[in-house]
Amino acid sequence: MCGITGWVAFDRDLTADRNDQRETARSVLDAMTATQICRGPDAGGVHLERHAAIGHRRLAVIDVEGGVQPMTVEHDGRLLAALTYSGEVYNHDELRAELRAAGHRFRTRSDTEVVLRAYLEWGEHLAERLNGMFAFAIWDARHEELLLVRDRMGVKPLHYHPTADGVVFGSEVKSLLAHPSVRPVVDLDGLREILAFCRTPGITPYRGISEVRPGHVVRVRREGITVRRYWALEAREHTHNLDTTVATVRALLDDIVHRQLDSDVPLCSLLSGGLDSSAVTALAAGVLSRGGAGPIRSFSVDFAGQSENFHADAIRSTPDGPYARMLAEHVGADHNVIELDAADLTDPAQRATVLRARDLPGGFADMDVSLLLLFRGVRRQSTVALSGESADELFGGYPWFHDPDAIAADDFPWVPYIERGLAGPGAGMREQLLDADLLRKLDLAGYRRARYREALAEVPHLPGASPLERRMREVSYLNLTRFVCLLLDRKDRMSMANGLEVRVPFCDHRLVQYVFNTPWAMKSFDGREKSLLRAAVRDVLPDEIADRVKSPYPVTADPRYPALLLAELAELAAEGKSPVLGLLDRRRLNDALAPGTDPQSVRLGVDLALDLATWLTEYQVSLEI
Repeated sequence: MCGITGWVAFDRDLTADRNDQRETARSVLDAMTATQICRGPDAGGVHLERHAAIGHRRLAVIDVEGGVQPMTVEHDGRLLAALTYSGEVYNHDELRAELRAAGHRFRTRSDTEVVLRAYLEWGEHLAERLNGMFAFAIWDARHEELLLVRDRMGVKPLHYHPTADGVVFGSEVKSLLAHPSVRPVVDLDGLREILAFCRTPGITPYRGISEVRPGHVVRVRREGITVRRYWALEAREHTHNLDTTVATVRALLDDIVHRQLDSDVPLCSLLSGGLDSSAVTALAAGVLSRGGAGPIRSFSVDFAGQSENFHADAIRSTPDGPYARMLAEHVGADHNVIELDAADLTDPAQRATVLRARDLPGGFADMDVSLLLLFRGVRRQSTVALSGESADELFGGYPWFHDPDAIAADDFPWVPYIERGLAGPGAGMREQLLDADLLRKLDLAGYRRARYREALAEVPHLPGASPLERRMREVSYLNLTRFVCLLLDRKDRMSMANGLEVRVPFCDHRLVQYVFNTPWAMKSFDGREKSLLRAAVRDVLPDEIADRVKSPYPVTADPRYPALLLAELAELAAEGKSPVLGLLDRRRLNDALAPGTDPQSVRLGVDLALDLATWLTEYQVSLEI
């Protein structure tokens, strides 16, 4: 996995020597590329053309020696195209064979060269042929145009900002902000995107900065920018019976996991002990064992004192640790536990690293910090990790898929669950310390309703479907297009901040399209969540794990965590200098800091306030609200 960046300027010669333009263009490109070192710690490179400046930072995974970027292809000494690429294409062997048959010659084993050659053969329609997670930019020197392409589910990020004579682009917003024409301006809609728990595809909180939508191609020419959708969820008649459906899901998973074990560097799995990660780990262990490759290495996170402090609730009924160990023993994995304590999770330096990785405040609190630190531990031994992310959205694993009130609500069904699930019962609302007038202006509920109705208008339906089937198709669509992106982005940012590539088998578009069109009665045929997945993988799991009730990513139960955060906020308030104080309600802040306040009751609000404080200062954000 890698970091990409660059810009196109049609009215400027980026290679010109007069007025130091070459030095200026190169220095800007170097600065933009340097912001992506965390994503690509192994190597870096730039390519400068008359109207295009392209940068790349590499995390070497396939063909460590040969896959250097930016990668170019020439003919008779003339540049045809230059590529800066992030991702993995899991069908690169088949595509290479097809391209060789068409006359292409390869000088490396990398999937990067396959993507570049595929563009020369099929143009922008190469996107439809790729199976994988990817975000890349191709400068076509023949026609002087730029192509930005993002994978179907949006696993890999890609942002762009139109300029007066072209565009600036990059994996992360920070690379765009390193360009002198891009400023960090956030208005009310930007704050709404940060706070509302509903990601709007294509939109970022920063004014003027867009993301390439999942399954889309952005084409930049001198005449302007055009956008084309090359993939979307479609409504298709499901003709298989239950047994065939279960068998098809299993066959797809077997193929997907086998493909995603392709790596020239150490690989592992992320194992929580839940159904999703256990299924991926068990299937991967089977492939490696049959190939004589030895045991799979697995990793999980735990917290100091978790066993003593854990209390079951409606969100998390069981701790992960015992189940992760059980699965590891069952498949013979080389299992490793990364244990964290409250000091790790509240360390301002770690929390600032999380914010810089996200480029935004208001993420998932200690869940982000613990994930960052988990991945740091994993990276010491592995470069690639398999994850069970997205199975809940695909197979209906979350409680809001099964709650009649949530299903019937005129809102995104996960909102109340997420607030409770982030920090456990009694943690309060994220926006509880914000100024009352600001909250009225934001009208987060109204903003969510508007975005919710936009999303519903996109849902593809089959004629003659029952009301329940129509509604559950809508709930599935909302989760696969408006919720999973929150978690995929979180996992990408926390992993790539450590130079770790995380692969997500459940995001394979073939599996997503198939399960999306499977009737809800089949997805819940045994009266429980994730019925299809459980049936498809039961034979490789212990019954205790196959039958385990869904438990979200863990949070620390250590009472020191919210207390330490509250003490940090008290210091910030006493200093009186932070720009965040202008966004907070003074009365609510004083109440939170008053002696006798239960730190847990304001946990989410304090977390958000501290995040906002760091963000406003470090990013020098201009708030236009």
